Parts: sequence; structure tokens; C-alpha cells
Amino acid sequence: MAKVTLRDPQGWYYTAGALAYICVMYALGWWAIFQESIALNTLGVMALAHSMIIASYLLHDCGHNAVFVNAAHNTKLGYFLNAIAGSNYGRYEDIRYKHMRHHVDNCDPVSFDYRTFLRSHPLLERIVFALEWAYIPAVEFMMHAMLILAPWVFPSKAAQKARVLRVVLVRGTLLIGVGILSLKALLLYALSQILLLTVLRFMDCYQHNYEVVFNLDDKDAKFPHRGDAQFEQANTYTNLISHRWPILNALVLNFCYHNAHHEKPILGWHRLPALHREMGESPAQTLTFWDQCRCFHKHRLGRIYAEEYGNDEVQPSVQQGRAVGVNALSFLTAF
Repeated sequence: MAKVTLRDPQGWYYTAGALAYICVMYALGWWAIFQESIALNTLGVMALAHSMIIASYLLHDCGHNAVFVNAAHNTKLGYFLNAIAGSNYGRYEDIRYKHMRHHVDNCDPVSFDYRTFLRSHPLLERIVFALEWAYIPAVEFMMHAMLILAPWVFPSKAAQKARVLRVVLVRGTLLIGVGILSLKALLLYALSQILLLTVLRFMDCYQHNYEVVFNLDDKDAKFPHRGDAQFEQANTYTNLISHRWPILNALVLNFCYHNAHHEKPILGWHRLPALHREMGESPAQTLTFWDQCRCFHKHRLGRIYAEEYGNDEVQPSVQQGRAVGVNALSFLTAF
């Protein structure tokens, strides 16, 4: 068996701290949502949601082999984090494949066009629009539901039927058990999932100006900007939570230092702020948090059917409140 070696041994305490945080907050969150106290319930929802957010972004680092030197060790940790994030209906290997396509081909490849599906189901369309108006990420929930249905819909996923059924049985049994013990706790867990998906889609929404292409399963597809580092940086945007207090960016495991991440994808999350400073902060590639919030709110319904980012220069359109963004690009939904 290969020796377990960290990609960045000097930064071991960052990796250990992130893992400890995930485990402790996830456990405390579950405990707190079963309590009678509304204050504890609130803290429990926040703890659960944030532990899943950090798990998702640490899984992203595993996908880049940025945690361990050996790919197999990143994969094993990725399995665990995928389960914590609640997205293990889909395989870690598929998550990694889709995300590597994003980096190598400089586009956003998908295989499920939810927009066409939604247009052909008017009742579901009305429900989705109503939920999205109320800030419930219905499109993202639909994409996660497709993780369960994918083996019966996509030929490329057909071999995963037995695996998906096992995951559904285990997670379904556990969630039914939670509901029997406390319906309130089950609803609070659902709320934590809403927060998780909202944060992930917010971070994804304006980080790129890539083309969305529906050929994820075509491994021989040709892309005009494959390997084009200049195009990659020009169409990638850094969306820090805070410029004044950089520590706040750790709330999303520094995923917001996105130009730095695309410059050196194998670099661990804790090294990204330093690389960002070395690269020099380009105003043209930097988005402000509150401008994003304004666009995210204003275009929450228009974004449902948006198929492209809609502007060659994301930064000025975000500043002016015109940026619509795109839904359903999460690396957790690999189809």
C-alpha cells in the first residue's frame, strides 16, 4: 500500500483543521437540530450547512489531487466528503472527470439540458419558478434528483444502477429514521441543504464566462479554447467574500480566489491567497461581493432559462447589475 503523503506537508495543519472542522460541526449540527431550543436549532442548521460547504470544497481539492500526492488517497477522502455533502448518489470519479474537463477544455460541459426538460413539463416549470422566486434553489434540487435517476436516463451511467440503489437505501433509511424521531429535525436538515446549494450556486454563478456545452459524455469532443491559458484567465473571475478581511474567504475554503486556482489547480486551498497576491489583483477580473448579491437577487428568475453568461465582460455587467449568470454548474452534479 502506498505511503500516505500530503501534497503540502508543511501545511498539514490546514488539512487536519479542515477535516476536524467538518467532522465536529457536522456532528454538532445533527445534535443541535434535535434539541428543543430554537437557538440551538438555528446554530445546528448553520453548523450542518457550513460543514457540508467545507466538505464540498475540500472534495474539490481532492479532485485536483491537491490534498495527497497519491490519487488513490485523494479518492478515498473524496468518497467520505461526497457522502457528507449529500451528493454521493453520483460517483466521486464522475465529479472529478467533469471538473477536469472544465479546467482542460475551458468550457462548462454538461449532459443534461434541464431547460428543455422544464419547458416540456409546464406544471413542474411553474413550481420551479415559484420556489426560485422564494430563494429555494429548485433547479439545483432538480439536478441532484437527476443524480439518482441518471443511471436510468443516461447510457453512460447505466452500470451505476445497483450502486445508486444502495445509496438510496442507506440514505433513505437514515432520513426516514430522522423523520420518525423528529420531523422538525428532518425539515431543519432540508433547510441546511438549501443553504448549501445556495452558497455553491452563488459562488459558481459569476466565476467564469465560459460556454456551456452539452457534450460531457463525448470524450473525443474538440474545443476551440482547450489548453488556452490566456483565454482561461481572461474568462475567469475572482469573487472574494471580503477584500478587507481576507480571513472571511476561508468560509468557502478560499474557492473565491478563482484566478489563482486556475493558475495552479494543484495548489492547496490555504496557499491560494498568497498566489493571488503574487499574481497581482486585476480589477478587470475581480468581482465585489455586494454587486454579486444584487445580481444574484435581481436575476434569480431570469437565470432559470439562461444558457450562457450573456456578456463578454462579466465584471462591468456585475457592477452595473446586468449579469444574469447561469444555474446548474455545480461540480457535485456530474452529468
